[in-house]
Amino acid sequence: MNAAARSLRLALLVGAGLALTASAQAAPDLSGIGRAATPAEIKAWNIDVRGDFQGLPTGSGSVGLGTKVWEAKCASCHGEFGESNSVFTPIVGGTSRKDIESGHAYYLAHPGYPHRTTLMKVTKLSSLWDYINRAMPWNAPKSLKTDEVYGVLAYILNLGDIVPADFTLSDKNIAEVQAHLPNRFGHMVYEPMWLTRGKGDVSNPLCMRDCPVEGKIASSLPVESRNSNGNIADQVRPFGPARGTDTSVPPGQGHAGMRRLALASTPASTPASAPSAAGSSSAAALALIKSNSCVSCHGITDTIVGPAFQDVAKKYAARSDVVDYLTGKIRNGGQGVWGPFPMPPQAQLVDADAKVIAQWLANGASE
Repeated sequence: MNAAARSLRLALLVGAGLALTASAQAAPDLSGIGRAATPAEIKAWNIDVRGDFQGLPTGSGSVGLGTKVWEAKCASCHGEFGESNSVFTPIVGGTSRKDIESGHAYYLAHPGYPHRTTLMKVTKLSSLWDYINRAMPWNAPKSLKTDEVYGVLAYILNLGDIVPADFTLSDKNIAEVQAHLPNRFGHMVYEPMWLTRGKGDVSNPLCMRDCPVEGKIASSLPVESRNSNGNIADQVRPFGPARGTDTSVPPGQGHAGMRRLALASTPASTPASAPSAAGSSSAAALALIKSNSCVSCHGITDTIVGPAFQDVAKKYAARSDVVDYLTGKIRNGGQGVWGPFPMPPQAQLVDADAKVIAQWLANGASE
């Protein structure tokens, strides 16, 4: 190696060493920030159940146990026999013993049945188990014990004539029951559109066939439910292909992402005066009814499942004990005053928060 080559090599080595030193010096010191998750924290987070039942906890529940849990915590929304009501779609119905034998729900692809029920659509029992465990009951998600989840699922399966009335579902036999699900072979798998394998995609069944000239809306939110759980546009990112509908305004009035970006770029004005106590209490009540999903069943001015909040305010305006009375109704629930649909007890609300909502109702339930 000649002198010039040796000099060049030495310069490169020195340069690389300096770069590594600078990189090490620039790296932030993260020691002392954060900690390792505890086994209990990981266990609480890692609750998903795969299609092959990996992740399913040990346990069992009979149809009898499921019946008791269903009547106490599920029937108010889903009906005594899974037939549901005017708000929720039925869970059971539309399947036959022939479907159980074939693994294809006939009415899912053919007209003749008024609804697409859960048992018509679901292809994996793991999906039902996971959803019940994760999200039910709606007013107290994740509150069911493992055996109760097995029992509720066993009850649903019995209503669909998939298991007998004396059956006990468990982690040991759920795979066998999967083999009797009416639509177990009904799922369809499409390759992703970006998987081109080096050539243009001209044959993917998701496109290039019967392309519509213009879009067609297949479903939409009822006006009275449009903003019942807060503005959808505020719950997703303001960029990318899925930006969320701006449900704070009537349909068709502006693009959600552009609207939020415009609002974000507008300097905030200084209020002329501090908000009144009444305004503060209204804001607190509105925050509570949204965070506790009260607006899923009640509109401010519109009836959804339960009465409008302002109708409640008018009905009890003359009561001298209106705040205490409504606080009790919120905490304990009830049925029959406003129709057949019961309101479950809102046990997750502490008395002080329930009283804030009751006071807001007593003041007229202003928006």
